[in-house]
This record gives sequence, C-alpha cells and structure tokens, in this order.
Amino acid sequence: MSADVRALLRAAAVRLGGDEGRREGELLLAHALRRSRAWLFAHPESEPDASQVRAFDELLGRRQAGEPVAYLTGRRAFWTFELEVTPAVLIPRPETERLVELALEHLPPAADVQVADLGTGSGAIALALAQERPRARVLATDASAAALAVAQANARRLGLVNVLFAQGDWCDALGGTRFDLVVSNPPYIAEADPHLAAGDLRHEPVAALASGADGLVAIRSIVDAARAHLRHGGQLLFEHGFDQGAAARDLLATAGYADIATARDLEGRERVSGGRWPGS
Repeated sequence: MSADVRALLRAAAVRLGGDEGRREGELLLAHALRRSRAWLFAHPESEPDASQVRAFDELLGRRQAGEPVAYLTGRRAFWTFELEVTPAVLIPRPETERLVELALEHLPPAADVQVADLGTGSGAIALALAQERPRARVLATDASAAALAVAQANARRLGLVNVLFAQGDWCDALGGTRFDLVVSNPPYIAEADPHLAAGDLRHEPVAALASGADGLVAIRSIVDAARAHLRHGGQLLFEHGFDQGAAARDLLATAGYADIATARDLEGRERVSGGRWPGS
C-alpha cells in the first residue's frame, strides 16, 4: 500500500525527532518531490511514486547520519531570498542577518557607496546588501575559488548586477580601493573546540569555522588590514562568537578605531562588533 504525504511526514518526524525533525522532514520531502512546503500542506493525501519515496528515504538516512539539511537540499533561506549552498561554503545562519541589519544602518539608500564583504562564502551578506542598496557597489571576496563560484551563481540567479567578486585572503583581494563599509563573517571558533566535530559543523568547511587557538586569528587580520582599505569615516563590522565581544572591542581600540560598539543578537548575546576608521 502506498504512503501519502501525511504518512510520510509522520514517519519522518519520528525518525528525526521533535518539532525540528518535523520541519526538516518537510524540507526533505519537498525537495524529493520537487515541490514547495506549501504544496505538501495543500496535498496531504497525495501519494508519491516509489522512486520519490526511495529518494526521500535516502535523504532521511543521510540526515540521520548527520548531513546538514541545507547540503541535502542545496538550499538555505537567508534574509529575503533563498541561497544555493554546497559543502564548499558555510551554511548561512539567522544570526548573521543581524550583521546585515547593522550594515544597512551605515548605508544610506540614496548614496553611491563602496562596500566589501570579506570571506563571502555563499554570498549571503554581500547579496543582501546589494539587494537592499541597489546604488551600492559591493565587492565580495573569498580565498576559496569554489566558494566564489557558489556566490557568483547566487548573484546571477537573484539578478543582482551591483556585485563584483575577487579571490583572495581577507583584505588581500581589495587592491587599492577604499571602502565606505567593510563587513565580514569570518571564522571565529577555536581550532580545538569540540563542537567542530559534532552536529552539522563536522560537515562544513573547517576554514570557514575555525581560526587559531583562540578563534581570533582572522578577526585580528581583518581589524589590522581593513584600516588601509577604509575611507575617512569608513566603518568596519564583523560577526564573532558570543564570548568574544570584549576581545573584539580591545582589538579595535588598539588598532585606532573610533566609536567602537558591540551589538547583541535576538537572543541577547554579543554578536557583531565594529568601529569607525578616523584616518585619512
């Protein structure tokens, strides 16, 4: 006897566990059927064919083995759009939208501004800023050619033409250009942190997650090098770990930034720090 959508989702929720398992099951079934989640809710009595059920069962097995849903479906929602993601890029997180919100506060809608996104990965931050500020010229950089290919594909799919791409490690790809705003979601986990070997993190690119013994190597590099690429009064903003706010502020102060501040995420954790470059 064939199983309908309703029964398949019930079984998936049991296999994956809890409310999150139900949501993940919906995403995986929608992917297997090449339908939307809304379609699943509208057609609970629909009976997928045998090949679709097998594909769904395989996806559930891979998820049970720990593969992230975003890599299984090749998609992740971020800001107001969906991004294509692959194992070459970090999976965008909701907390990074806080960085986008803060960045937009420094980008007047009617201004012709230059923005750099360092370590763009899937392009999440750069593309969100380019979409919200069509007059901005955004340069998205990454050391990984594979990551840049993903970001470029996302830009094309979203029809965003005010984004350019360059390969290089942090500020190395910026050339002689000076920017009104430099943003980054760099790796900030300590390389010995046991979380790197657990859950979804073990499947994501370690270079996008870990940064030295204290997790601050990339942030130190960005804070130091960005000074040569910021216009007078230009702003640097970067995401960091919930327990790294004080260290981030100290690095910014030592490097000579002004108006240094840290913003909290929706859960009240220190998440984004930055400062204004007062130099010429």
